[in-house]
Amino acid sequence: MKRSPPPAVDIDDQPGHNIRRLHQISVGIFLQELGELGITPVQYAALQTVGNHPGIDQRTLARAIALDTSTTGGVVDRLEARGWLERRTSPEDRRARQLMLTDTGQRLLTDAVPAMLRAQDQILGPLSERQRGEFMKLLRLLVNTNNEHSRAPSEAMK
Repeated sequence: MKRSPPPAVDIDDQPGHNIRRLHQISVGIFLQELGELGITPVQYAALQTVGNHPGIDQRTLARAIALDTSTTGGVVDRLEARGWLERRTSPEDRRARQLMLTDTGQRLLTDAVPAMLRAQDQILGPLSERQRGEFMKLLRLLVNTNNEHSRAPSEAMK
């Protein structure tokens, strides 16, 4: 029995394909702007979240940046090895470790923010201000509505 050929599908019309491509472009632009600082987008997300929430524990950090706990552990290990982050024993629970930026980590984050904002501006560069607002609104809707389908769902910080 001869099988009929699979249906022709234009991958350029598929949202998943375009989201993957935009992610590749986003990472490329991020590294172009921040490459000299030696920080990746995930490391930046971790440092910024710790900077915004000093003393956050590693499990909460993982949920905040939508990574599994083992991957987050590796990220924290690398940031700690580079002297940008430190783990401290929680005064309330000696088993828990709180994460804090070091002075070097604070300086790095201060240097990284303008470059990160330039990268974001470049990513959205083809869009008008109105389109940027609408794109971000729709993007958040897609991410928040589909969050439960992630292998590491995000939980908003309170």
